[in-house]
Amino acid sequence: RQANIAERDALLKQLALDAASAGLAPKPISKPLATADRSHKRKNPVKKIKDEVLPRRTSSRLAGLTADSEVAKRKAEDEYIAVQEAARAKRQRVSGDLDLKDIVIAGKQWDKSENFLVDVVNRGGKPYERTFGEKEVKETSDKELRALRERMSGLALYDGFEPNRIKITPERIYSLGFHSTVDKPLVFAGDKLGNLGIFDGSQSATAVKTENVKLEDEDEADDDTEPAITSFKLHTRTIGAFHFSASDHNHLYTASYDSSIRRLDLGAGRAIEVYAPADSDLDEPLSGVEVPSTDPNMLYFSRLDGAFGKHDIRDPKSTHIFQLSDKKIGGFSLHPLHPHIVATASLDRYMRLWDLRKITGRGEGRTPALIGEHESRLSVSHAAFNSAGQVATASYDDTIKIHSFPNSGSWDAAITLADTEMAPSTTIKHNNQTGRWVTILRPHWQSNPPSPIQRFCIGNMNRFVDIYTSTGQQLAQLGSPSITAVPAVAVFHPRNEWVAAGTASGKLCLWL
Repeated sequence: RQANIAERDALLKQLALDAASAGLAPKPISKPLATADRSHKRKNPVKKIKDEVLPRRTSSRLAGLTADSEVAKRKAEDEYIAVQEAARAKRQRVSGDLDLKDIVIAGKQWDKSENFLVDVVNRGGKPYERTFGEKEVKETSDKELRALRERMSGLALYDGFEPNRIKITPERIYSLGFHSTVDKPLVFAGDKLGNLGIFDGSQSATAVKTENVKLEDEDEADDDTEPAITSFKLHTRTIGAFHFSASDHNHLYTASYDSSIRRLDLGAGRAIEVYAPADSDLDEPLSGVEVPSTDPNMLYFSRLDGAFGKHDIRDPKSTHIFQLSDKKIGGFSLHPLHPHIVATASLDRYMRLWDLRKITGRGEGRTPALIGEHESRLSVSHAAFNSAGQVATASYDDTIKIHSFPNSGSWDAAITLADTEMAPSTTIKHNNQTGRWVTILRPHWQSNPPSPIQRFCIGNMNRFVDIYTSTGQQLAQLGSPSITAVPAVAVFHPRNEWVAAGTASGKLCLWL
């Protein structure tokens, strides 16, 4: 059997050799080569093992401790316990109240009165909470200032009727003013719907009741007598501002959101439209109007779209429009003695001074020469000039700023003021957060004060009217428990020490 197996193997080897020599043998199967773009198996990521917080090792030899001594063991145990306590304290809940200035971790130090949250936090008033009163008046050392404070603080609320009964306009008051007569307080008010109300502050409840009795039977006379108020529908939309002419005190100019300006002639009993856009379909709401004392035929006005206009009432085609801001101009003011100088306040946070004697640019880019500008942290609501060359502004950063330009009368048309010259000389902290339902607070100077001390008034969110000097000293805080709303729109009489203020419900407060 073994011989047969050997013979068969020899035969197979011989056949294989013969086939190979004849080229008939099968080719060996070659192993395929690995391609360059063949994907490799992704390796599993190595998991990082978080190191356990261990006490920091210290050298016992350098500390002079014997190895494996009791002291060394105790020291290591203390260090380990300290590390564990520190880690546990970081995770421990903090109980009680926290003050943000104590827990700030990055950026500038926290300032409660000036931070990025001030715009969204409701900072309404605190009704009847005084910040100025008899104590401050008695502590005044300057005799002249003390006498003025006593006079201003001594102004009494009009006692003919309570403020909640003097509804001078049907809707919210936006503009307010005194007629210049010194014989009696004659107050004008414009409201949200274009109504103009007039109230005579010399009337008394007794006189009005007597007049009513004459007109009707004595038995039917109403004991709850209402004040005599006259109202006119001058415009179709809000009367945002009005201005008494310096050359004719019987002419009242009213500017409205309906894009028109009217001149109310009290003597003739007519309201004449002196300005309106040429196209009646244009909607260009007006925010301010003034007539310079040097030219009674020239009108200056501002618009809510940031434009400033100049119009000669003798020529309907004489209107010139200058785009002074990309955003709303809330108010403007001409220098009383040098009306070619204009101060504007706008939503873009700037108070700017312009010179109307020099016009720069071309086409629609033409503007008066810019004298200088000052930027506030938030929007500026109004800019008011007084005869001493001072500009008072109210801003939503809760400040009243007073800028002084005593040499403005000698400026030439090419002057440019540096930032330091435009900076305010006085800054007063004042809550100006009116919200949606209260008219914006605006400072109002007394145009012809009876003493050399310049003073202005402004509404107070705590239901008062504040009076300040041009140096920021407070003279008075007028108020009464019978005032049930914020007297937001406050004005001085041009000459007498009388103050009027209007509320969002159309009510009038009057101090004489």
